[in-house]
Amino acid sequence: MMRSVGVLVAWLVVATPLLRAEIQTKVIEYEYDGTKLKGFVAWDDAIQGKRPGVLLVHEWWGLNEHARDRAKMVAKLGYVAFACDMYGNGEVTEHPKKASEMASTVRSNLKLWLGRARAGLDQLKNFELTDRTRLGAIGFCFGGSTVLQLAYSGADLDVVVTFHAALPVPNETQAKAIKATLLICHGAEDGFIPEKTIQEFRAALDKAKVKYEFKSYPGAVHSFTVPGIEKVGVKGLAYNEKVDKESFQAMSELFKKAFRQADK
Repeated sequence: MMRSVGVLVAWLVVATPLLRAEIQTKVIEYEYDGTKLKGFVAWDDAIQGKRPGVLLVHEWWGLNEHARDRAKMVAKLGYVAFACDMYGNGEVTEHPKKASEMASTVRSNLKLWLGRARAGLDQLKNFELTDRTRLGAIGFCFGGSTVLQLAYSGADLDVVVTFHAALPVPNETQAKAIKATLLICHGAEDGFIPEKTIQEFRAALDKAKVKYEFKSYPGAVHSFTVPGIEKVGVKGLAYNEKVDKESFQAMSELFKKAFRQADK
């Protein structure tokens, strides 16, 4: 009996930290060029030591619940996830017109666009649990085009993944500057991205011999990763649970491969 009690106590000593382990989150305030920004970091405290870091860039709605939830999902994979703020003060909206205005303001100024993205990447790098030698970036819609711009600027990223992203076509210099492996998760029925743009985008990557995979998911339209997106009332936006899960799994598998290679 005493031996059984001793074994139980020993097990509790070992297991208690694991039982208490959960995804931890924190808001991090930082700034770029005088604008105050509010990012969101997530990590799994069951993991000891440093681990790969993933920058996450929100849709044109701002750093909302969808972006925070995705950061926590990435953290559950064993990474540090930092969702950056591209608008300032954590501003968000549910109104398409306002979202378009906020995104357009950023996109119209490449220095500002890249500057805020790089500021977010710096916050990820400087987080105490991030392994700076293994870094990735993911983005949704506006955020997808943002992480592509980061890749075009030659950022030290091992992998970049986009979901229902706008696809800015890189010029020859930008394409040659890409260091990351790219995964483009695209809805085959996405009416917001012209077929001509897709062809030009892929041709530019092919010419520069960029490592990439373009996954076009049948039946998926824009915003296929966003549950409840239909409520905003914009034609052509719809959640697709099957494609959401498949694209997230594709991202997860690429992360494992890319970070394992970066560690060698």
